[in-house]
Amino acid sequence: MKLTDNVHAFLWQSMTSNNCNAYLIDGPSRVLIDPGHRAPFDHVERGLEQLELSVDDLDLVICTHAHPDHIEAVPLVRGKQTPFTLHEAEWQWAATIGKQMSAAYGIDLGEFQPDFYLGEGTLKVKGLELEIIHTPGHSPGSVSIYWPAQKALFTGDLLFKEGVGRTDLPGGDGSQLKDSIKGLSDLDVEWLLSGHGDVISGTENVAKNFAEVESFYFAYI
Repeated sequence: MKLTDNVHAFLWQSMTSNNCNAYLIDGPSRVLIDPGHRAPFDHVERGLEQLELSVDDLDLVICTHAHPDHIEAVPLVRGKQTPFTLHEAEWQWAATIGKQMSAAYGIDLGEFQPDFYLGEGTLKVKGLELEIIHTPGHSPGSVSIYWPAQKALFTGDLLFKEGVGRTDLPGGDGSQLKDSIKGLSDLDVEWLLSGHGDVISGTENVAKNFAEVESFYFAYI
């Protein structure tokens, strides 16, 4: 799904199986965010093909966090020598507390060692500049990615349309989740792009979603 000339969404809409939304930033460089599960990765490949692209054309893969439904397909892209990154705190979690979750999906963490770690601040990729924001709560090293040039905010599983990420999984923390969401609410956002569910477009709709989530969900986290 084309959102802008430079942002494409490969939304997962199955009602019977779990996977995450994947996104392509097609700017000065090409960045794939959250490739998803390994088995259904062909839905991302088909989306790239429609743009006359393939995984060979990617410059970087970013995972917002290390849950299997976001990270499992990473080796399918790294086989093409595309670098992969996520936050260091998330990798430390995945290699310790999160090991059981990975093992349940048969994930060999040796295939997932990041080429470098994301840090808070500006990430520059061949002329593309993204703002990396550490947003723990759903998991310890979750990040959100803000592209100021397109006013696009990729929230992973921190914040959805009319919902928030789970905090009952290992490493989840409700207080951190609320603080992370509040920390994003003042950004100038026209596109809220979450790890699951629908895209939110328009600054007023994005602001309304932040307000409704805080007023309804924060009491239960």
